[in-house]
Amino acid sequence: MYFSSRGASFVYNPRITPKRPILVASVVPTDPCLPYASSPNIASFFAFLHHTSMPELPEVHTTASMLHTLIVGHTISDIWTDYASPYHRGKDNIKDPTFFRAMKKLVIQSTVVSVHRRAKNVLIELSSGHTLLVHMKMTGHLLYGTYQRNAKFKVQNAKVTHVKKPSDSESWRAVAPEILKDPFNQFLHFVISFENGKHLALSDMRKFAKVTLINTKTLYASEHLKHTGPEPLEKTFSFADFAARLAIASRGKIKQVLMDPYIIAGIGNIYSDEILWAAGVHPLSTVSKIPLSSLKKMFRSMKEVLAKGIDFGGDSTSDYRNPLGEHGKFHYHHKAYRETGKKCPKKGCTGTISKIKMNSRHAHFCSKHQTLYN
Repeated sequence: MYFSSRGASFVYNPRITPKRPILVASVVPTDPCLPYASSPNIASFFAFLHHTSMPELPEVHTTASMLHTLIVGHTISDIWTDYASPYHRGKDNIKDPTFFRAMKKLVIQSTVVSVHRRAKNVLIELSSGHTLLVHMKMTGHLLYGTYQRNAKFKVQNAKVTHVKKPSDSESWRAVAPEILKDPFNQFLHFVISFENGKHLALSDMRKFAKVTLINTKTLYASEHLKHTGPEPLEKTFSFADFAARLAIASRGKIKQVLMDPYIIAGIGNIYSDEILWAAGVHPLSTVSKIPLSSLKKMFRSMKEVLAKGIDFGGDSTSDYRNPLGEHGKFHYHHKAYRETGKKCPKKGCTGTISKIKMNSRHAHFCSKHQTLYN
């Protein structure tokens, strides 16, 4: 399934590629557009982590489209991980060491046939008849370049010895391109080595990401994908389809319903705020109370906002980077998300952007032009 914001195949556009950030020898954010960027203390950095946002449809689409250009035709020579969790024992993902060992046998010497996206999942199809599914979760992003494997050491009885625990015995560092040395790209927990000497690495600061291997023939029927809602940017996804999906949760609050992956795929905290701002609908509105005219406006806004997110290479308000290690640029174009206290940018509107808490998330909206329907 390949599509761009305009229904054609995705083309990476250097004109919208962001400038590379200044590299620093710390993990404090350095991009001035990011929260806490100018603060040198670690407490502020962990406050930033508390507000991280999961990559949404435009970020995952950007990743998958770029990887399709970068890795299709290359053969896997090795894979590595230091994920290992007793909680995941017996589960079908690489955090279970037994699963990882079995997966390794199946993917080595396989060639990448295709890379595409379903919802917030990157799907790497292999010649072996299997597909690697990667869900980047809160802080994960996939990076392509050259990495070097290093042995870790520990001091024991005043002697330096190799660490013997397999998950602690190795680490990786970026060699090229230089931008991969960005501090946010250093939390490597899964690495694919290719025959051309390049690597695909998963940087995952909070270790929430999911990587699994699925038979390609049963991919969309698997537990990982079968309950996922329709794709909002598909040409065949009509307003009638949109209204029918929302009606499944007619008593729900519209922001939470838009974010439900079983209703519509790929929309999260950032883009739901921007869609509702553009549509003039308050995030606490009850779905069944929203008039038809506003629903139609919301449908158009959804298509336009997600398309814009793709056009700008995703959003790097949090720590998202594309496979070349670069920031997206959508965060320079927010109208509501994290714009609390600022004047509403809608022409002629005298409102102010406000913030409210909705369960574990925050909603950002205009106090004036976004109507509450209840």
